[in-house]
Amino acid sequence: MSRLCLIHNPIAGRRSSQRRLDELRRQFGETLEVRPTTGPGAARELARAAVEEGFSGVVAMGGDGTVHETATGLLDSSRDEVPLIVCPAGSANDYAHSLSREFGDAARWPRIAPPIDVGRVHGLSPEPAWFINSLGLGFSARVTLESRRIRWLRGTWLYGLAALRALVRHFQCHEWAVSIDGQPAERRPVLMLSLLIGRREGNFLLAPDARMADGQFDVAIAGRLRRWDIVRLLPALAFSGPPAGYRELTTGRCRSLEVTAPVPIAAHVDGEILARPEDDCRSAQVELIPGRLRVSVL
Repeated sequence: MSRLCLIHNPIAGRRSSQRRLDELRRQFGETLEVRPTTGPGAARELARAAVEEGFSGVVAMGGDGTVHETATGLLDSSRDEVPLIVCPAGSANDYAHSLSREFGDAARWPRIAPPIDVGRVHGLSPEPAWFINSLGLGFSARVTLESRRIRWLRGTWLYGLAALRALVRHFQCHEWAVSIDGQPAERRPVLMLSLLIGRREGNFLLAPDARMADGQFDVAIAGRLRRWDIVRLLPALAFSGPPAGYRELTTGRCRSLEVTAPVPIAAHVDGEILARPEDDCRSAQVELIPGRLRVSVL
């Protein structure tokens, strides 16, 4: 019988999370071993240990941060066959949303979705960093930083307020050098640059047509937008995706990307802060690794 290791963020979801955990314990009995996280980075180490101990699957129960850390631990391991099993219990649950929207019951445990693409970014941290849903550079990372300071909201309202705060405090557009798929770099104004595997970033629907196993990132680049433009865009980005008609908001697809900025780059991976302005990182290289992760949903 399959043995599952459930990595549980005890803070995420609070009461509803505890009820879900009790249900899973009754459902799986002794085949489920629960290991709570104790702080940042703990889920990554717990996932590595679970792979070494021979578990058949690793469940990430929490928000996108717990899912990201657990996936990173699996991607660092040498056993590609061990699936990531997502049990959403956070504020945004962007990754679970994309999985359920694209694959439905075909990815419901014990079924497993087709091998999913992942991303890897170099230059923004001492070691290359994995991401499984989205990489956000510039303004979107500032929104993530602001969301960490808000404790009394969740979901769309949380990230909507965080976006408004970032508009007031961190609204900066600079000329970046951007190279897509190895082409010569072009200088262009960048307020925000996002690479997505899933559909959403921070609860905003930036890539409504994204496919998680198509071997390409979906790219969204915001240029010289005004604050009022952002305010007008927020409702559409929350529910339907980028509207047509904004010349300074472009979308596309790619397999790799390199950027160089004249100022320090703020960055997040899957909603987890990777680089802060004080880190003084000014360039990054991003690559897509197709079909690298086996995934299911509880």
